[in-house]
Amino acid sequence: MERLQKVIAHAGLASRRKAEELILEGKVTVNGKVVRELGVKVSGNDRVEVAGVPVEKEEPVYFILYKPRGVISAAIDDKGRKTVTDFFPMIKERIYPVGRLDYDTSGILIMTNDGEFANLLMHPSSEVEKTYVAKVKGIPLRENLKALEKGIKLEDGKTAPAKVKFVSLDKKKQTSIIELTIHEGRNRQVRRMFEAIGHPVLKLKRETYAFLDLKGLKTGDARELSPHEVKQLRSLAKFGK
Repeated sequence: MERLQKVIAHAGLASRRKAEELILEGKVTVNGKVVRELGVKVSGNDRVEVAGVPVEKEEPVYFILYKPRGVISAAIDDKGRKTVTDFFPMIKERIYPVGRLDYDTSGILIMTNDGEFANLLMHPSSEVEKTYVAKVKGIPLRENLKALEKGIKLEDGKTAPAKVKFVSLDKKKQTSIIELTIHEGRNRQVRRMFEAIGHPVLKLKRETYAFLDLKGLKTGDARELSPHEVKQLRSLAKFGK
């Protein structure tokens, strides 16, 4: 027997918190009866529906994708653009990305159908580190990079301290390669951080997510995470690095 909101989350229909909201709103039925209580538990024999849609219990699956540029980080796109789920034509489970990478950003992206797992990784308290490599316009001064390390004011608040590494520069083209490690996940955060110091991003790639990297993968490739890797990610999200 499992809590109703957990069953909905594991089916990939919503995060556990959103599932709780759906229950309270009376949008969830068990064996044809509306349930509005959060403590209800169900078994595999119970028929659960969310807004009239049957909840099919799927085995959880976990992948990493080397997302190319020019791809939407979503399960579907109303404009008909290529999405990250298009790289999994043989996967029958309803997978979706954990968080997102911008349309013009490439790199590592976790894909799953486990809503609880996704919600755990995306929660602000998880502080899972992600490392980005950015090609930026101009050559930042040391004090600019120090500002990024300490945290910089954006329109939605000051960023948390970051790790910054100057990788290389091209004097002729007046560009620099900077490595930035953060644990937050605000919308277009890395790009906005560099814009804030006057060095807009020309190209961006997420190299690592926690201990995971892109070794052995080409753009558009994916691989399944091992049970040990999934367990490690859960532990990192719950207890920190």
